[in-house]
Amino acid sequence: MSKEAKKELNFEESLEKLEEIVKKLETGDVPLDDAINEFNEAIKISKICDDKLKKAEEAITKVVKENGEVVDFQVEE
Repeated sequence: MSKEAKKELNFEESLEKLEEIVKKLETGDVPLDDAINEFNEAIKISKICDDKLKKAEEAITKVVKENGEVVDFQVEE
């Protein structure tokens, strides 16, 4: 993984990096070894994005009650 990907990228930076890799690979001008490396880096970044999305989803589906108890958010019908 490149130095840029090793530093903690925020979600938006990660998406930008993925877009750059996709554009580079779509040109078809990338040597096979480089394309494989870029693809592997994209997979790692994709996993990081997925993890961040899951954590965000967990965070927004929790509600803190007045007594400080954290519970799952549920819509009362």
